[in-house]
Amino acid sequence: MFIDFARIRVKGGAGGAGAVAFRRERGVPRGGPAGGNGGRGGDVVLVAEPQLSTLLDYSYRENYAAGRAGHGEGSNKTGADGEELALPVPLGTVVKDADSGERLGELLRPGDRLTVARGGRGGRGNASYATSTHQTPREWEPGEWGEERRIELELKLIADVGLVGEPNAGKSTLLSAVSAARPKIAEYPFTTLEPNLGVVGLSDGRSMVIADIPGIIEGASEGKGLGTQFLRHIERTRTLALLVPSDAEDAKATYDLLRKELLSHDAALDQIPHCVVMTKADLVPAGEREWDFEAPDAWGRFVISSVSGEGLADFLEGVWARVDERRTEERGETPDLFPELEQWRP
Repeated sequence: MFIDFARIRVKGGAGGAGAVAFRRERGVPRGGPAGGNGGRGGDVVLVAEPQLSTLLDYSYRENYAAGRAGHGEGSNKTGADGEELALPVPLGTVVKDADSGERLGELLRPGDRLTVARGGRGGRGNASYATSTHQTPREWEPGEWGEERRIELELKLIADVGLVGEPNAGKSTLLSAVSAARPKIAEYPFTTLEPNLGVVGLSDGRSMVIADIPGIIEGASEGKGLGTQFLRHIERTRTLALLVPSDAEDAKATYDLLRKELLSHDAALDQIPHCVVMTKADLVPAGEREWDFEAPDAWGRFVISSVSGEGLADFLEGVWARVDERRTEERGETPDLFPELEQWRP
């Protein structure tokens, strides 16, 4: 089961109390105070785990607490620190404070860590209160309570390409044709009830991840159909492929609807480059195809058939070029546009 949202309560461990003790040792009169400090409570930490792809585990349990610390002891012994609680989450998890809405951070790379509840400080023992004028203190401090808060975990899948289209536009069929993913495919709408990821392998060891997003209908940005429940997953993609069926009554209207719903969900999606993909080309004879409509913001247009394989190679190579370009930009590198001139460079 794919779960991309969870709300949990986390609590840092309590700090240990300081101790009141005095040194008792033969031959050492007036040994003085020897009460140690309490240990520090454990933190609750989220850790990005690349093997996870859902927040399902956090739908069964709500409360998580780190270990409490040990109390201070005599002979100036500090109490043991509380055990840290590490909670694994998928890559792409966004963390917010459930009450204030404050964004606490996000975990994008394997091994990323985010402390969401800090453990309490340990209290001081009476040895810490000793002064030249107060040589037998009996004061001590209790440990502090750990932080406690409710947090929201929101998963936004990290993919190179996002397939966007109306129900039955051919997204799942395309994904199954170019990758090993096996999403549910049927003749009725909304067969895709959760995002599906597929890894596409190309020649020369190249690969990219494609995400199949559940169908979008008019009013999706307002909650109709599956609404915005899964639109969040296209926010991290490097490029979008807007799928328009070849047998659509009005291809231009379908394209405009997809663009409208995406931008209504989040205007920032306009910054993600997109291409237009005319699917199900096998349903329309080549001589009867009339799909020439304006899409000035699209970086390319492809005609494909996931059944016959028509146009798939061109589509994948075109999308790969755009994905590779975005990856290069993210690394802060300049792509080598003229590699054939390498021999002439000093």
